Amino acid sequence: MDVSFTFPSSAIVLAEVSRKAVSLLGGERESFWHFVTNSCFVAAIVTGIIIWMANKATSKMTLIPHPWQNFFESIIEAVYNQVEAIVGPKQAPRAFPLLATLFIFILVSNYFGLLPGVGTIGWGHGHGMFSLDHITAPLLRPATADLNMTLGMALCFMLIWLYLTIRELGVWGFIKHTFGPKGGAKGLMGVFIALVFLLVGAIEIVSIMFRPGSLSLRLFGNIYAGETLLHTMMTLGDMFGLGSVGKFIIATIAPIPFYFMELLVGLLQAAVFTLLCAVYIQLSTTHDEHHDEGHDHDHH
Repeated sequence: MDVSFTFPSSAIVLAEVSRKAVSLLGGERESFWHFVTNSCFVAAIVTGIIIWMANKATSKMTLIPHPWQNFFESIIEAVYNQVEAIVGPKQAPRAFPLLATLFIFILVSNYFGLLPGVGTIGWGHGHGMFSLDHITAPLLRPATADLNMTLGMALCFMLIWLYLTIRELGVWGFIKHTFGPKGGAKGLMGVFIALVFLLVGAIEIVSIMFRPGSLSLRLFGNIYAGETLLHTMMTLGDMFGLGSVGKFIIATIAPIPFYFMELLVGLLQAAVFTLLCAVYIQLSTTHDEHHDEGHDHDHH
């Protein structure tokens, strides 16, 4: 069987998504360019699209906004208002650049993965340019369907989360916030409550350690499952042994309802990832702030 560069026909617009990204430069793992995978390539394209859109929206800003400026400002304003409502007005200016970047990047990446050609243009087993055989090395792979990408975003967030938390509370303040007893009980009951909150703090540290995994796996799982679902719908004709006309009709019509569902899932997953990050920042920074404000008020 020959290996050739294959293109999809009009009937097949998405192919099966492998769990492993394919290196585009240097097939050997020892190669320095092995990290340049098809998902990294798509991430670079998505980043370029976002930068182009931002530049187009802000290059000639006017008092009466033009359509691009109005569109971009509406997105930024909506995201900022949501972030401020969660983390508070003090932390919002610090957390907004990261959270807005995550939301816009994830959303554009999710939608880019639904474009025809993503996953279906590449190298595979076939006999000619219009072969419908399985493509083993797609040139384009959805960036958020790669666990390396989602885990990298989650780890970057956790570093910024740690910086914002330490900046707000300090190291000792963070330890006190996590392990310190609440309620001000004295005597034997105070010792018991202190032990309980010490155990609760240990559980909280474990949950913090699991946050990168939960954030990355949730996003990866939903996007990967969506790509696989679309591929399954397009290959129902093969499963039922239909002829070429039946396969074409099934591959064209069956995925349409799921495309609309994936448009909604792409938006929801971008929002869920961003809002969870905002909640994590709020839990570790604003609680003690409110507590301290109440304490100062009582003191006065």
